[in-house]
Amino acid sequence: MQADLRALFQSLADWTETTESSDKQAGETLLSMTRALVRFDYMVIFAYRDKARPIHLFSTFEPEDYKLFVTLYQTGPYLLDPFYHAARADRAGVMRMRELAPDRFFSSEYYRTFYSQTQLAEEVGFFVPTRDGVTVVVSLMRREKTGAFPATEFGLLSDAEPFMSAFVRHAWGNLAGRFAEMVQGRGRRSEPVSAADRVWRRLNLTDRESSIVELVLQGHSSESIGLKLDISTGTVKVHRRNVYRKLGISSQIQLLSIYLKNLQG
Repeated sequence: MQADLRALFQSLADWTETTESSDKQAGETLLSMTRALVRFDYMVIFAYRDKARPIHLFSTFEPEDYKLFVTLYQTGPYLLDPFYHAARADRAGVMRMRELAPDRFFSSEYYRTFYSQTQLAEEVGFFVPTRDGVTVVVSLMRREKTGAFPATEFGLLSDAEPFMSAFVRHAWGNLAGRFAEMVQGRGRRSEPVSAADRVWRRLNLTDRESSIVELVLQGHSSESIGLKLDISTGTVKVHRRNVYRKLGISSQIQLLSIYLKNLQG
């Protein structure tokens, strides 16, 4: 695809005349600018802050796809998403999903049970840390029939990243208050533990066991978990066996089922 510079500059001109904009207006402006550069099927913009449920800011999904990519995602699967973990780590820049995914992500039960339903060939994200621990992620998705982003188009996105980040900070530079309102709306003053933390406590897992099974569900191998937690691969396997025995299960798919069921319980 050849970049449409006229459309890009027209979008920029329209944006400069806007004093204030809603999430929808900002998202549509960003959509027009990005579509002038590269081809993609969907755009979705989420804001992440620590372990809170992400805030949906904008997307281009039809109703059925919205249920999968937004509604279902927000109920718990986001906790296993590589984009969520990159946002929590304050990563910045434009990155491909496959660059961020754990070593066993594409063979994990999370991938088979949830992510494969998206039928995506590739997902690319602009990661923009704003303030108060909030990171906005602008995700561009291409379906299997469209194929992955060619190197030339990914190069255009990389070149556009400084402007994209500046636009996002201008449009969504003060989201901490919205996260606070979301928590208050649920009748809590604060969120001392995440939904995932509450699941592991309910299942009576130790902190070490919880850390290990979360990484298992994210798609890390025992070797990768050992490196992240600075323990031996053998110790990781012992903890995994203990968790399976404690929960009365024998497979990762059963572990994921228990996890998701308790998240929504």
